[in-house]
Amino acid sequence: MIQKEVLASLNRFLASLPEAERAVFLCRYWYVNSTEEIAQKTGFSVGKIKSMLHRTRQKLSVSLQKEALK
Repeated sequence: MIQKEVLASLNRFLASLPEAERAVFLCRYWYVNSTEEIAQKTGFSVGKIKSMLHRTRQKLSVSLQKEALK
């Protein structure tokens, strides 16, 4: 039951992200691409990818805390 709630929360979070952020996040944490691979695919710099991932992780943490799932 808790796993379903966490999954639903994660899906809501992903749906709330802008398309580029969602794509980068999924490439890194679902498809396990390196930041260099993601940079090549998206045309963003490696630094921008790292920054996007950091900010997205922070947003996810806040989102999970709000839903009391962390």
